[in-house]
Amino acid sequence: MSRVVVAWKPLSAKASAAAASSRRTLSLPVETGSGASRVGLGPGSYAGIRAAIALAQGWQVATGIRLLGISTVEAMAFQAAASGMTGRIAIAIDAQRNEFYSATYEVTAGQYQLVTPLHLATLPEVNESAHTGRLLVWPELQARFPQGVALAPDAAALCELAARRTDFVAGSDLAPVYLREASFIKAPPARIIPNL
Repeated sequence: MSRVVVAWKPLSAKASAAAASSRRTLSLPVETGSGASRVGLGPGSYAGIRAAIALAQGWQVATGIRLLGISTVEAMAFQAAASGMTGRIAIAIDAQRNEFYSATYEVTAGQYQLVTPLHLATLPEVNESAHTGRLLVWPELQARFPQGVALAPDAAALCELAARRTDFVAGSDLAPVYLREASFIKAPPARIIPNL
């Protein structure tokens, strides 16, 4: 079961502790008293990410609050660095269709640097990444990659990461992270069934 942490006012010490203890969170906007809202851009749940962005956009229109979008993999890399991990880390998130969202970071002394940008990877590619560094996986992938360290970004980490950034954007510029082209099949024209 997922926990959702949403704060519409500055977080109290008790709320901050609750957010920090959450194992998972949806990408809903979190405002922490700085006059800015942070929103996760994915990759992740298609509907959840779009709902979070829509909520943040509406909130900006209504209140004028500043917005900052953060990708799931950057939040995971930040958490890895903050927890004291060092070296090369590969991140894998289930993308369905036997593919994975993957990115690689070099982590040193609380810092992280992108090595391989976010892309769709196959199972053999993720396994190869695991051999060249530490593998961080979304918790649901732990059984599939027992050598991986389960990690999901939480609201407290998202806020801490965002507090270090100033690249605010207009709500209209927030966009979900998608790595696949939209694919759907248009319904055929209606058939006319003769009266019997």
